[in-house]
Amino acid sequence: LKLIMDFIPNHTSDRHRWFNLSRSRDEHYKDYYLWTDCNATAPRPNNWVSVFGNSSWTYDEVRGQCYLHQFLKEQPDLNFRNPNVRREMIDILRFWLEKGVDGFRMAAVKRLLEASHLRSEPLTDPSKPPEAFPSQWELHHDFTTSQLGLHQLLQEWRAEMDVYSREPGRYRFMVTESYDHEEVDKTMMYYGSPLVKESDFPFNFYLLDLPRKLSGLWVQHLVLLWMSNMPAGRWPNWVVGNHDNGRIASSAGRGYTRVINMLMLTLPGTPTTYYGEEIGMENINIPHSQIQDPAGKYNLSAGRDPQRSPMQWTRDMNAGFNNVTNATWLPVHPDYSSVNVETQKADSGSVLAQYRLLSRLRQSELPLQRGWFCPVHADTNVFSFLRELDGLDRAFLVLLNFGKEATVTDLSAVAELPDWLTVVMSTAPGAGGRRLPKASLPSEAGEGLVLQYSSGRRYHARPDARCFVSEKACYLGVVNLLYKC
Repeated sequence: LKLIMDFIPNHTSDRHRWFNLSRSRDEHYKDYYLWTDCNATAPRPNNWVSVFGNSSWTYDEVRGQCYLHQFLKEQPDLNFRNPNVRREMIDILRFWLEKGVDGFRMAAVKRLLEASHLRSEPLTDPSKPPEAFPSQWELHHDFTTSQLGLHQLLQEWRAEMDVYSREPGRYRFMVTESYDHEEVDKTMMYYGSPLVKESDFPFNFYLLDLPRKLSGLWVQHLVLLWMSNMPAGRWPNWVVGNHDNGRIASSAGRGYTRVINMLMLTLPGTPTTYYGEEIGMENINIPHSQIQDPAGKYNLSAGRDPQRSPMQWTRDMNAGFNNVTNATWLPVHPDYSSVNVETQKADSGSVLAQYRLLSRLRQSELPLQRGWFCPVHADTNVFSFLRELDGLDRAFLVLLNFGKEATVTDLSAVAELPDWLTVVMSTAPGAGGRRLPKASLPSEAGEGLVLQYSSGRRYHARPDARCFVSEKACYLGVVNLLYKC
């Protein structure tokens, strides 16, 4: 196991020692946060809006100025244009690296720097009166996100982590979190450049849009959106759920949980599984009186508590999450007696059993670890791709049905495939071990198939193939050697 630490550098608590010294205008700490003059009765120096709604500015009576907070008012933003703050962050990183952590998830990185001129941000609807108080979705965040100097800051942190990576066998990993929505070019900048290293990868949140238009064509679009924009030689990753977004079993439908897990675990790169997706946990209904999420208290429809219910371990009290008291931060989902780890471990056809089988297959098969990724077919229902490795005659076809109906897929035009393939795994019970013709590959709605085949021909060698590999590797079977080629 490796320990990756959640690192949130954007802000501190308003109870933090630094903030108390800053509000008191201590000479060293006075510029640790972003302060500006404002009126105590209307503390709005500009139209900048907090992620949780309302103004990003709060008046502080002690200092007699407003401070910036892009999140809660209890979370004042640090001033990363202050070299002392930058040194403090380096010291914090060193503290945890000395403790032996294996890396960091850098949270909310696009908000680390703000424009120093503090001008109001442009409205997405220019016809709206400028005095109207907008939500964060009604502004172009030209001055509060992705500012000049951001990537230099992250590269400084990466360089510090590389110092600790010199210890043999102790590489220090860095992943960045930045929701850039439809601006994938901004996301890709977190990979760094060929000359300057930044994060190992930025989180790929584009598959979070998967439930919007669940179909083979839509899934292929989202996968290729990442693969075709990713810098050459870099490592991809995939995310279908997290603490900010509804559970995939609820948003896409319980019937698609297994096929989505198969997609995640057969694509190239690193899959990130949000707790509970491996057993098919769903959102929970949270009564208004039990809301904990600040976003939900401001806007009920924006609440994130439904996907944050306790992990369902057993059929015991509180699903085994807390068997000491009857209290948990959020209530347990009512289905915990049947949807839990203990029950699914004993069921060979459960979501968990299939997740584990996929994980073992991924770990044991070189084409799924290091091989080429080649999409070969997409339609309203099915998305299908190949995973193949030079020098290894064993390869895999992955066929995933995201549609609403059963279908038969004809891949006879893919000359590199043999006429018959063997089903290694299916999300449907009892379907493994079948031999299927490539001209007639059946799949039910929500079903996924991993099919193995042997062929001396490689699809990625086609001049018209849209194939991707992070680092080309070849296999030499005589000595069981994988090498860079």
